[in-house]
Amino acid sequence: MISIVPLLFGFVIGTGIALIRIYKVRGLHHLASFYVSFIRGTPLLLHIMIIYFGLPLLFDTLAASYGWSARSSSIPLITFVLVAFSVNSGAYMSEAIRSGILSVDRGQLEAAYSVGMTRWQGMRRIVLPQALMASLPNLLHKFVGLLHGSSLAFTISLEELNGRANIVATSNLKFLEAFIAAAFIYWGLTLLAEGLTALLERRLNLYNRGGIA
Repeated sequence: MISIVPLLFGFVIGTGIALIRIYKVRGLHHLASFYVSFIRGTPLLLHIMIIYFGLPLLFDTLAASYGWSARSSSIPLITFVLVAFSVNSGAYMSEAIRSGILSVDRGQLEAAYSVGMTRWQGMRRIVLPQALMASLPNLLHKFVGLLHGSSLAFTISLEELNGRANIVATSNLKFLEAFIAAAFIYWGLTLLAEGLTALLERRLNLYNRGGIA
């Protein structure tokens, strides 16, 4: 969950940021560029800490201003991790998606206009499938990074795979066995992600050749 949910939110954020930067949306273009530059230039652990300490402060300030009964203490720990990971992955994915979109020949979009398609139809049916195909290796790399980076969640006392291994090892003093088991689980999940990516790549190849309606 710590890897998959941020991957989905990061993809949505990344696609939006990529389109804003490609089409240079007034008022948002420079803000999007700053976001990507700042996130890519700072470590994930720092993002977790900023969200962990900053989000409750913001939430409690808003709650006091608007008279909400809820307080930040009621927010589950996993929420902070998911927000931090989503913000982080969004910046990296935006670059992958942006390069994928720019790799598609602009003439294809112009051809779509010539047969009566709108910009959105041309992007959805022609550009984005090819852009996703070109971006897959980088998106897989980011997912694996999120998977491995999930161990950082233990720094704010959220139990995940690596943290669980540490807890088990502390209880039975079998540290080597626990961390080797965790390593094989991480490896297995990485191989599964690579297999699913290869399957998606084949499906997109069929789509691009007109094999899928």
